[in-house]
Order: sequence, then structure tokens, then C-alpha cells
Amino acid sequence: MVRHLLLGASALALATGAQAQGFNRIASFPVTANLPEGADPETETAPEIIAASGDTLVYTDSPLGALGFIDISDPASPQPLGAMMLEGEPTAVAVAGGFALVGVNTSESFTDPSGHLVEIDIASQTEIGRCDLPGQPDSVAVAPGASFLAVAIENERDEDLNDGVIPQMPAGSVFMVDLTAEGLIDCGTARVADVTGLAEVAPSDPEPEFVAINAAGEVVVTLQENNHIVVLDRDGAVLSHFSAGAVDLTGIDATDRDGAGRGALTFGEAQPGRLREPDAVAWIDDDHFATANEGDYEGGSRGWTIFNQDGTVIYENGTGFEHAIVEIGHYPDRRSDAKGVEPESVAFAEVAGTPMVFVGSERGSVVGVYDVTDPAAPVLAQLLPSGVGPEGYAVPADRGLLVTANEGDLTEDGGARAHVMIYRYGAAAPVYPHLTSEGADELIGWGALSGLVADGDRLYAVNDSFYGMQPRIFTIDPSQIPARITGSVDVTRGGMPAQKLDLEGIATDGEGGFWLASEGRSDRLVPHALYRVDAGGEIQEEIALPQALLDVETRFGMEGVTRDGETLYIAIQRPWRDDPADHVKLLRYDISAKEWAVAHYPTEPAETGWVGLSEIVAHDGALYLIERDDQIGAAARIKQITRVALDGVAFVPLGETPNVVEKEVVRDLLPNLRATGGYVVDKVEGLAILADGTAYVVTDNDGVDDSSGETLFFTVPLN
Repeated sequence: MVRHLLLGASALALATGAQAQGFNRIASFPVTANLPEGADPETETAPEIIAASGDTLVYTDSPLGALGFIDISDPASPQPLGAMMLEGEPTAVAVAGGFALVGVNTSESFTDPSGHLVEIDIASQTEIGRCDLPGQPDSVAVAPGASFLAVAIENERDEDLNDGVIPQMPAGSVFMVDLTAEGLIDCGTARVADVTGLAEVAPSDPEPEFVAINAAGEVVVTLQENNHIVVLDRDGAVLSHFSAGAVDLTGIDATDRDGAGRGALTFGEAQPGRLREPDAVAWIDDDHFATANEGDYEGGSRGWTIFNQDGTVIYENGTGFEHAIVEIGHYPDRRSDAKGVEPESVAFAEVAGTPMVFVGSERGSVVGVYDVTDPAAPVLAQLLPSGVGPEGYAVPADRGLLVTANEGDLTEDGGARAHVMIYRYGAAAPVYPHLTSEGADELIGWGALSGLVADGDRLYAVNDSFYGMQPRIFTIDPSQIPARITGSVDVTRGGMPAQKLDLEGIATDGEGGFWLASEGRSDRLVPHALYRVDAGGEIQEEIALPQALLDVETRFGMEGVTRDGETLYIAIQRPWRDDPADHVKLLRYDISAKEWAVAHYPTEPAETGWVGLSEIVAHDGALYLIERDDQIGAAARIKQITRVALDGVAFVPLGETPNVVEKEVVRDLLPNLRATGGYVVDKVEGLAILADGTAYVVTDNDGVDDSSGETLFFTVPLN
């Protein structure tokens, strides 16, 4: 496996768990709390660009057409301050003193772009000034000292026209305007910098994407679609300009293998000459700036770069950032054939005396924190979990805070709503990630963990059908902090990956191999089945469900399997067609006699959605189960471990009326799920219990698809 050489040093601080201090998330604010009174709670709302002014955060909300406000007097308990509706689509915001400077897009079409810059008094949430802009704004930056500001006028292309290829007129530009000593915009000082004729790609149609200003009043501008960077003085004169260049990428996953993203995490491909096409840019000092190389229609180098303003590359991250994200289970496999983790955002601040660059992966929902004391040799200090789609940052460094705006608002199917997340830098050691494959002999991608089992002092986990072409068994060493995935084997049939299995449970077979439970779907001709595999993952035996069960099955099938001697116990997730409401099947399979039996487990009634089982473990004469609802965030009510004493269970043959078991709730998991300061995730999927009674729980991150990508892995007491 070829790996980027910078990764080893960059990942060291993350891997050792030896940091004495760092950032930890302290709060998550759902921006639905700022919806106007009487608004439909399902109204789409999404924070995109965010800034801080004293005790107030301000953020742009493009879907709502508003500027949102959050009180962070107590940053661990952010409070809603409402939203101010604007005359158009807000695209960017910066602050100067107590004022917010907002770029507002009012374009009627791609060929007739327009917009204005509006100044808002933050305390009163009232407009106090406005300047017309020469097109569609995409980024706003205020100079240190607040003497002037710059606006990137993108005049974005129509992606449906000519396959999105530029040039497409009118051309973009950079707008600048002075601020008075009071921080007010002086529209009479407006000037427009012409940046046409500079780029090698479509020089007649520059599309400025992002602007940043250093202490010397120099403005750096990324032309993302043109793969070009320009540095201007405060009057708009060009000081330097250069191609953003290209990167040779190796050790990446560049293929969507089945057309739906449900492929395999295999990092052995290459992309030579991949254009950087930088999006966000941030000055590190007066000579150097960092770019997040998200890419557009012809590029995206999956990493980030530090340039000297003369165009010299002094640091190239290559695949280091992406590989680190792979190791913590946040790799977005469905984006493999596009731009991978898509580093879209970048910010700089000096926090507690250390210069830091913050790099955001839009698709991996991760923020990388880099120590750039030496800009030529950044060190990855942390990877922070964010909400879905981190887009903008505020870094109130004087308060030791980092704030991320996460624009993913998953209103469909009860998904997570959009959040602003707040982190504090302090003496406490970082608590995330909980699980990593860093330090393994090769790069191990993982995610969608759905079942867990203990064997001695090791744990084993399986992934579900999200990676339908690559069912895997992972070996976990839980003794380290964070816990380590030390190896993996593919589940195979005839030496080839056993595709389309939906592995939801794993148990040891007592002979060095495993029993696996696969949740079937009759509508897709995928059978419900138990599989016994050897230590190398090769299937040795398949046990189909008997016809008496298949006659009443639904797609919500086996969610866990456990072994007690020569007996397997299986948890069915939700009621099947012959089950009464709020009752699910517990199945028993006698391995030697090949006989099935059944009992009923009573679930809690669901307030919304459903309640079912996600895991089952035999331990010390009892069955321990994970019972959960399908709700997320504040709507979550039931995430718990229950206990069923085996000596009180009377299983009956299939076809007879099942007896109802008596359950005991032994652990409410909601406090554990809130412990990292994020919203409560829905899929608590895995439970394993060591011989000494230590219990481990793991959550399923849905393969980072419509998910924050967070995997929580923690221990809980059972009594």
C-alpha cells in the first residue's frame, strides 16, 4: 500500500493520544431554533458562512433567505436570537465591530447577475447601510483593523449549459470598499478590480470564489474554476498571480464501483496531474496563505496547500488529510469517483499562542486542526467531528473557541437538521475520535459498523450493506485510547468478496471463526441467513431461515446474533407480519439439532417512528439487548441496554404462540450519546461484553452518507 509520506508525522499527535490539551466540542445548536414564529418546523434552514462579534454569532442562511443570530454568552449553552429576513440570498458574512457585512445575491439569471452589500447592526438586527455590487457576491472579507473590505464577485456559471464549461459571461471581479472609523461602509470609495486575462483556463471569464486580506492590506483571491490565484493591493492592482497547479495523487479510492456508492473502501488508485482548483483561502502571515483544494468540474486534489504569495508551494498535504479521515471512519465512499473528502473550507487563527490552520472536509464532516508553527511542516493536531457538511468557521481565539457552520439539513426521512457547533480549547485531552485504524500495517477504511463481539481481550466488528461489495470483519484493540482497528478480513465466498450481504451481527464460533447474521430483503432477492466463516472470512456454512419464518418476514430482519455453547440467539429488529404491535421475535437455533424456536420481546411503544432491537449478547446467564428508536437529535427518546434472564425464557417451536419474555432496563444510553457535545445519533448498533463484565457500545455512521460520519465507541457499566 502506497501512502503519502507526510501522513506519518502529521498523524502522530492524533495517534498517540498523548496530547495534554486541545479542542473538544461543548455544544451543538440546531438552527431550526431560529426559524420565524409560526414557520413550518420542516422548513429548510442551513447555516453556511459564520462570523463572531463579541457574544453573538451571525450566519448566512441561504435557503431561508436570512441572517441568523446566536447568543454565546455561555458558549456551552448557545441561545437563539432569531433570524433577520433579507432581500435576496445571503452568500457571505464578515464582521467589523458590532456590524455584520453581508453579501446578498439578487441575480435574476446566470447572464444577469446582481447583488448588494448590506450592513446590519448586530445588536438591533437592523440595516444601516447598503452598496450595490457589480454582480453576484460569493465571499466577503474585512481587513485586519477594519479599514476596508473585499467581495468576490463570482458571477457563477450555469452548470447545465455546455456541461458547465467556462467561459460563460459575464466575467467576475473583486469589489472593494472602505470602512469608516466607526466601521460603516463608505459606498463612495467603491472600486472594482479587473482580474480578467490572467488565468490560463478561460482567462476571459474569471470566477472569483473566495477572498482573504492580510495585515498589509493585500487581498488574495481564488479563481476556483480557473485554477488560478491572484494577489491584489487594497486599490485593486495586481501584485502577483499564478496557476494553482496540480498534484499527483496516489493511494486513493477513485471509483464508484456499483454506480450507487455502495462499493468498497480500496485505496490503491492514482490520479496524476489532478488540478487543485482551490475554494477557500486564508492568510497564515503576510507572506503565506493556505488553500482548501475542493476542486470543481475538472479537479480537486483532496488536500490543502500552503503557498507563498509569489506562487511558490511551501507545503503540499497530498493525501495526508484524506488518509487521516479514512482512519477515523469518516471517508465518504460515495464521493470516491468525484472529489473524495472535498476540503472546502480553511481558516487561520492563533489559539493559546499556537498558530493553527483549520481545514474542513465538506463530505467527511470533519475539521482538521493543524499546528503551523512552521508553515513548511504543518502537524495534524486533531480531527474534530462536525455536523453534516461543515462550510464556514469562526475562531474567537481570545475566548479559545472554534465555531463551525454545517449546512447539511436532512429534512427527509427524519435525518439530522443543520447545526452550528462550538468547540473550546483547554487543558482537557481531546475525546474524539473514539476509534481509529491509525497505526495499522496498511490503510484500513471502515464505517457503518453494525455488530460487535468480544473474544478474550479483543473485539470484532462487522460493517453492514453500505459497503455491499466488501463485507468485512474488523479486529479492535479496545485497550488503547482511542481504540484501534488493528486489522480486517473480507468475508468471502470461493475466495471472492461475498457481495450484497447485509451483516448486522457477529458471534464467535468457538473454533477461531465467526457466526454472522445477514439481514435479507426479499424484494431484492437477498436472503435472510446465518453464515459461519473461518478466521480468514471464508464462508464455510450457510443457514437459511426456515419457511415458517420466511412466510411472515419483512425487510427488517436479523439485527444481532450471539452464541451460548451450541445455541445461537438472534434478535429480529422490528415486528414481522404475524407479530402483535410492540413485540419482536427472539429466535433460538440449536446448532447440533438444527432446530429453531421463538419467543417474543416487548419493545417500548414509539412516540414517533419505530422502536426495535439492534443487538443481542449472551453473558452470564442472560441476554443483553440494545433497544432503540429510530429518532435523532432532540427527538431521540429510547436508546437503552436491556437484560433478559435466560432461566426465565420459555422458547417454543415455530408455529406456536411465542411466550413474552420479561426485560429489565440496565442502562440508558442517551447520556453517553450526548457526551461529545453533538446531537444524539440514531443508530446504536453494536454491543460486546468482556468476560469481566466490561461492556462496549458502538454506533453505525451510515457510511458517512447523509450522516455526520461520527462513530461513538464507549464503555458502559451494566449494573
